[in-house]
Amino acid sequence: MAETGVRSEDILGQKWDRCLSDTSIKFASGLGLGIIFSVVFFKRRPWPVAFGAGFGLGMGYSNCNNDFKQAFPMPGKFIKVQAKDRDGDSS
Repeated sequence: MAETGVRSEDILGQKWDRCLSDTSIKFASGLGLGIIFSVVFFKRRPWPVAFGAGFGLGMGYSNCNNDFKQAFPMPGKFIKVQAKDRDGDSS
């Protein structure tokens, strides 16, 4: 018998891939902005770098948390209902 649906471990793998790539992009962006702000505005102090990297990790973690807590999307149908008058007539 052939499988017709998508396997749950494939969906979980896609979520993990999306989570890791999103977190790494946000971490690198925060780190880069922290380095720029440290050099340009804060006389090469290390706290903007740590703040930017932590901010990026926090945003990535939050996005992953929301992605994993989402329910499995179920296919559905929209049923159009005819508009009725206030009297209940559908004419």
